[in-house]
Amino acid sequence: MLIGVPKEIKVHEYRVGLTPGSVRELCQHGHRVIVQRDAGTAIGLMDEDYERAGAVLVADAQSVFDQAEMVVKVKEPQLCECAMLRPGQLLFTYLHLAPDPAQADALLASGCTAVAYETVTDGRGGLPLLSPMSEVAGRMSIQAGAHCLEMEQGGRGMLLGGVAGVAAADVVILGGGVVGTNAARMAMGMEARVTVLDRSLRRLGELDNQFGPTLNTIFATADAVEKYVLAADLVVGAVLLPGAAAPKLVTREMVKAMRPGSVLVDVSIDQGGCFETSRATTHAEPTYKVDEVVHYCVANMPGAVARTSTFALNNATLPYALALANHGWREAMRRDPNLAAGLNVHDGQITCPPVAQALGRSGLTPEQILSN
Repeated sequence: MLIGVPKEIKVHEYRVGLTPGSVRELCQHGHRVIVQRDAGTAIGLMDEDYERAGAVLVADAQSVFDQAEMVVKVKEPQLCECAMLRPGQLLFTYLHLAPDPAQADALLASGCTAVAYETVTDGRGGLPLLSPMSEVAGRMSIQAGAHCLEMEQGGRGMLLGGVAGVAAADVVILGGGVVGTNAARMAMGMEARVTVLDRSLRRLGELDNQFGPTLNTIFATADAVEKYVLAADLVVGAVLLPGAAAPKLVTREMVKAMRPGSVLVDVSIDQGGCFETSRATTHAEPTYKVDEVVHYCVANMPGAVARTSTFALNNATLPYALALANHGWREAMRRDPNLAAGLNVHDGQITCPPVAQALGRSGLTPEQILSN
């Protein structure tokens, strides 16, 4: 198979779909890889590294999309990239279609087959291709939140861990999954007072056993969410419904009632965000204020640490990229139903039920597609 890697074009996005090491693995399996020039230069993955790994360099994204049978990216294709996709072409990347009808329409119009990292599952009910970026985003959420609490960023002027004789900040994390766990780890390491809210008693028990009495775990009723959010200095939104739009757990009225200079970091923003006042931002302009509450809603948060993120992502995606290339997407998905869960778009149809529901569209299931 001929596999193509374009340079990412989202604002301040420096990750790359394949590292030179991943290219070498694909080439050793008999596949050909083309990479757009300077695709990884910003993070120290030089063109000559790709050439040594066996890739052929091409001048621009159009050349990648024109030639490749499978396009491997990181972020969702921008509309100009969707216009370069064609029927029968395979796209393997993050999509996050639920809050993005424009992208969904463009992918449907292209006729391509699109496999989304974020809905591929594993045998334990996890999301193995979302997990590494969730780890990064969870840890970064505390870094970003701590920075936003500084006066010059519009925050309350609080040091997350306090100092001797001065109380630490109260950090509230909505969701105890991969993002929430990593956020809690970082916040506790910085000596903040940390509370995690989740609707799974099993997950709360696991967190309690993992972190002990220094972490406060609370069952997430609407009353509990309101109580802890209003008392927080920093709130991290870390909820996820795979493929679907994130639930709005924090209302506009709750934001208005928070203390001025408090901070909201919405890691769920890729799926529409879990605060009613959230709107996607970029690394160029990461924050804004609503009712004097600072909002950090960067939709590609791991892109700020693009080198770490690229290697972490490739560790997870490479086996699936190899399966798709070695067997073709239909046979690879018949062999692995967890990979089939990643099928979001095929030949003008939405093929992920949570995405179809979120967009209010009709669609097919992957099983229906694969049975034809």
